[in-house]
Formats: sequence, structure tokens, C-alpha cells
Amino acid sequence: MKWFKTLQSRIFLSMLLLVIFVSALIIVVSIIQYRNQAEDYHLNRLDRKESAVKRDIEYQLDNTTFPIITEKLPFIFKEKIFEMSHVHNLEIGLYDMEGNLLKTSRATFTIDSTLTPISKNIVQALKNDINHRVMVDRKFANEDYLSIYSYIYDQKFTPIGILNIPYLGKSDFYQKELEDLLMKISLVFITAILFSIILAYYISRVISSPIKKVVEHMKVTRLNKINEKLTIKSGTDELHDLIKAYNGMMEELEENAVKLATSERESAWREMAKQVAHEIKNPLTPMRLTIQSFERKFDPKDPEINIKIKDFSQTLIQQIDTMSAIASAFSDFAKMPTPQKELIDIVQVTSLAVDIFSENYISFHSEKPQIMALFDQTQLIRIITNLVTNSNQALAETKNPKIDIEVKEANDQVIISVSDNGKGIEEENKNMIFEPKFTTKSSGMGLGLAIVKRIVESYKGNISFVSSPNNGTVFTVQFPKK
Repeated sequence: MKWFKTLQSRIFLSMLLLVIFVSALIIVVSIIQYRNQAEDYHLNRLDRKESAVKRDIEYQLDNTTFPIITEKLPFIFKEKIFEMSHVHNLEIGLYDMEGNLLKTSRATFTIDSTLTPISKNIVQALKNDINHRVMVDRKFANEDYLSIYSYIYDQKFTPIGILNIPYLGKSDFYQKELEDLLMKISLVFITAILFSIILAYYISRVISSPIKKVVEHMKVTRLNKINEKLTIKSGTDELHDLIKAYNGMMEELEENAVKLATSERESAWREMAKQVAHEIKNPLTPMRLTIQSFERKFDPKDPEINIKIKDFSQTLIQQIDTMSAIASAFSDFAKMPTPQKELIDIVQVTSLAVDIFSENYISFHSEKPQIMALFDQTQLIRIITNLVTNSNQALAETKNPKIDIEVKEANDQVIISVSDNGKGIEEENKNMIFEPKFTTKSSGMGLGLAIVKRIVESYKGNISFVSSPNNGTVFTVQFPKK
């Protein structure tokens, strides 16, 4: 579940589940507690009603004209039992000492000892109980009733019968009250859930909002710029510690970035200085040897002295030109070309750049006679010249050399490709082809393709190539027309 992976959703769901669990626990405890209290209440109520019924029975026995014996109980309470049942809202049953029914307030009962006798177990339990009182469950019409059995005494405290009071069914003890309680609890529970949903959503947003802010801030953090410090108006101590640690990390990163940039620049300049020194030393060595040899062999009277001086001068000039070319190459690479956009005909400028080369195996064609774009004419000539020169040098050992330059446009983009059938680029060299100082030739500084790449990228373009050994290479330059 992708939704559950977010901190806000986890906090929200955890709080909601906690509220539901606590509410359910409260409901269960309330029901259990209510049942216990309800049962205690009804048991006490049953005791009170039993006491009241016994007082009525004692009163009736004290005021009757019949002999107070077991056999006369049905006559003594012939009509009175119905009156007592109505007053106390209870069913009342009178039994002899053996458990046979004598009189009942239930109109459907008849005095038939075989119909509803008290079980022998109950009769025996009454005899054994110190108070001669037993409370048992009895089933009538598939309903459980709680019944109390106790002795009836005469004035001499002699047992003459058994009183039975069947109370309400046990399920009726608390059923209605419990239903009312559950209804009220349900309303409270639903209200609590709705309130907890709102509260959980608010709290989860309050907690996760600063963290989201940190994440969004970190997404735009860059080492090559000054990053704004993160601040929050409110939050916990842990969040403030997190923000403080983040801001401290940003300061440290910026310091390290400056140190790294300085170190990289120093390293680059050291490497460049080494390269320049190496390239300059190459022509200086033959110049030194040439001068020393000329000094040893110099003879003013030599008839060929003028020819030797001329050869000596040409040798020095060649070496000086080499040093000048080295200086120019490094100077060109060091200068980042400043884009000077002007509306030019790409086809015409490319054609002029190709015309510089006199080789007859170099061909140029365009899919359109004119393709206008905003570009610097000098820089475009420089790109074409470098790419064609690079391809030309790759054809040194090719029997049937061929270089094709093509210009086309697609989706407001200008595409220039330079292909050759030379020796191609080795696989291990492809990742370094645009790096400064990299070259596979015995001469040159390896800056041509690096310069082309920097020019193209300054115009928001890109350069790529496809090459395989002995099958040639295709360089493709692409940049927007505007």
C-alpha cells in the first residue's frame, strides 16, 4: 500500500486505530460492569420482594381462622395469593414440605402434585441450608427463570410449607436497559470516531508538515549555489533539532563545496601547467640541439654557409610555429565561448567551412537549400573545421577515404553530421573522447573535440557519436534554431 508508506498516513491510521481500540475496550468494560451491576440490583430487588411477600404471609397467618397447618395453606391463601401476586407483581407458589404444589397465583396451574413438583434435590437443599433458603435457575416455556425457595413458618417457628417466587427471566434482567445503554454508547462512539478522524488528520499534518518542508528543501539543494537555511515557526524540540542539524549540514556542505572547487581548480591548473610545460619542452629540445650543432659546425668561410643558415632558420621557425600553435590551442580552450546569436544560414556557413579543405573525398549536402537559425557564424565554422579535421586525421591508413557532411532540420532543431570511413574509435576510448588532453594521435593536445563540446553546450545543444573499429565514425551536432 503506497498510501500507508507516508508518515502522515501512518500517524493518522495509528491514532484512529488507537481511538477505536480504546473505545471498544471501554464499551466491553462498560457492558460487563453494567451486567454485573444490573444482576446485583435485580438480585437485591428479588430479596426485597421476597421479604415483602413473607411479611404478607405472616400477617395472613396471624389473622386467619384456619388452623395453621400445611393442609390448610390452600384455603388460607385461596384468594389472598392472587392479591399478593398483583400487589408485588410476582408469581407466587406454595408447596408442602415434600415439594408438592399446594397453591399458585398462576391461573393455569392446578393443584396437582404431579404437575409442578419441586425436585427432591431442591427439597433436600432446603433442609441442609442453614437459612432454609435456596436460589436456583428453573426453565419454564423455554425461558430461564431465577427462583427463590424458602420455608414458611407458623407462630412457633415450625416449617409448614415452602414458598416459591419465580422472578423475571435472567435475560430480562438487563436486556432492555442494556439495549438502551448500547444505543447511547454507539452514539458516543460514532461521535468520538468522527472527532478522532478530524483530530488525527490535523495532528498528522502538523507533525508531517515540517518534515515535508525539509524534504522539499533538500530536493532543491545544490552544491554549486548558496542554499537558503530552513526555518519553521512551530514544532517539537525534535523537529527543531532536525532543522538545526540540517542547516548545520548545509553550511558544512557549502564550505566543503568551496574547498572542493578550489582544490579542483588548483588541480586543473597544475595539470594544465604540466601539459603546457610538456608540450613546450617538445620543440625546445630540437631547437637546442639544432643551435648547438650549428654552433659547432659554423664556418664563415664555408661556401654553403648561406644555405646552412637558411636551413637553420627554417628549422627554428618551424619549432616556433609549433610553440605558437600550442599556445593558441590552450588559449582557445581556456576561453569559454560567449554565445553571440545572430540569424545565419546554417547551410551556407557550413558550406564555407567545408570549402577550406581541398581534399576531393570530402562531400557536403543539405536536405534543404536554406536553414536559418540563431548561431555565431565564427563558432559554427570552428565546429565544422574541428570535426572535419578530426575525421580527416582518422583516414590516414584508409585506402578509399570518404568524409560526408550533412545538414538537416527536425522539430525546430538543426542537425549537422560528419561521418567518415576511417579506423573508428576503440571501445576503451569512447568514454574519454570529449575529455581535454585526450588524444590518440602522436601530435596535438587533444583539445579539439573538448572545444567543440563546450561551444555546442553553450548554445543548449549536444554532441554525440557512433563509432566502431575499422567501420568509421559519425559525429552528430544538434542545437535549437532559436
